[in-house]
Amino acid sequence: MENQNNLFEKMSNWLKNSVMLKLLTITILMLLLLIPSAMINDVIRERQSLQQEAIAEVSSKWANSQEINGPILTIPLLYEHEKEGKMVETVVYHYLLPQNLTINGKLKPQKLNRGIYDVVVYDSDLNVNGTFNMNISFDENHLKEIQYEKAFLTIGFSDLRGIGNNINFKWGDESLKVESGSKIADLISSGITIYPKNIASKNDLNIDFNFSVALQGSQDLTFVPVGGTTQVNLQSEWPSPSFMGNFLPKNRDINETGFNADWNVLELNRNYPQSWSGRSMKDKMDASAFGVNLLNEVDDYKKAQRSAKYSVMTIALTFLVFFLVEVINKKRIHPFQYILVGLALCLFYILLVSISEHSNFNLAYAISTFGIVGMISFYALYIIKARKLVIILILTLIGIYGFVYVTLQLADYSLLIGSIGLAVILGLTMYFTRKIDWYNLQTAKQNKMVEAEGN
Repeated sequence: MENQNNLFEKMSNWLKNSVMLKLLTITILMLLLLIPSAMINDVIRERQSLQQEAIAEVSSKWANSQEINGPILTIPLLYEHEKEGKMVETVVYHYLLPQNLTINGKLKPQKLNRGIYDVVVYDSDLNVNGTFNMNISFDENHLKEIQYEKAFLTIGFSDLRGIGNNINFKWGDESLKVESGSKIADLISSGITIYPKNIASKNDLNIDFNFSVALQGSQDLTFVPVGGTTQVNLQSEWPSPSFMGNFLPKNRDINETGFNADWNVLELNRNYPQSWSGRSMKDKMDASAFGVNLLNEVDDYKKAQRSAKYSVMTIALTFLVFFLVEVINKKRIHPFQYILVGLALCLFYILLVSISEHSNFNLAYAISTFGIVGMISFYALYIIKARKLVIILILTLIGIYGFVYVTLQLADYSLLIGSIGLAVILGLTMYFTRKIDWYNLQTAKQNKMVEAEGN
């Protein structure tokens, strides 16, 4: 019976003091803490989704992103051919794009609020002018009639609600009436239509056109380069534009007071011709669009999401410090205490997201860091009961959060900084544990216990 009790005591002592078992327990705890980490990422995505819903709701009442396409001159062609002994007439649309197109615009951005979310919208004043070369060639095989009197111009606006003025379209010396709606839905789904006069009499001529439009939109403003040469100039007071689409500006000037950008796109730069009949070029035209996105200066959710990716590293390094305290200084820490520390580390990201929704991200990061580091440090002071070791823990946590913060700020170099940081951390761990005899660690513990019992 006494031998059996001794066996249970030895087993109990081994369970309490086994280094490998402690490592296994800590690893299992880290894996379990991945569950709240994943839940935190879900919360961040949910808040991000709510932000997108707020943007969509405000945009639906103001005006959505705008894309300008055109003007495109459409001339109906009447073809006649024989089918089953009968003459059949077919109307085919011939599309003509301007020889050159110039757009000068000023964007006036502003922020609208929906709850706690900011939505970027804009007013714009655009002046559009160009030239059509009316020297047009058609496929004359079975061509019966060129219906010049039914020709029309189409200008595409992706959201007609954003048009803020009655458009005065100048065609040569004439001012033409503008009608809402597109007659070439397979090419331009939303837009306005203009009916030019006396097209037939203007063959072999260059006809100038001009119009101005006050256009509202949200976030994006893009253009389809329909001109043989398309030149666009945009000016705005917005300091953080993101140039998007198939072409970047040839020249740009961005500073704290705003930006000025110039695009120059040639016919040879895009994958559709200046004129064609019948088939739709919509996909190719949409693919050639370019423009600007008025980014909100701070996308806190993306930063929070990126910082949460380092949660595993933060938990692992913090647990490593506690484990080394146990090994080197013989301070036993219960698994439940590891769990509390891990949950505190996870709480950092919830604090970061919730505070950043109402303040600056940098301030939210500082407050969250101070709160969590302070909480863990005070708790560790009672667990470890050694100020020097607590100071080392504080410096470690500050170093971890500082490292993550620097990585967030230098997004382009995050991989480089991350790999160097991890290499430094591994090197420091190897340095501080270089004198530990891991094989004899358990034996040393047991000998000390025997000595204590003998005394």
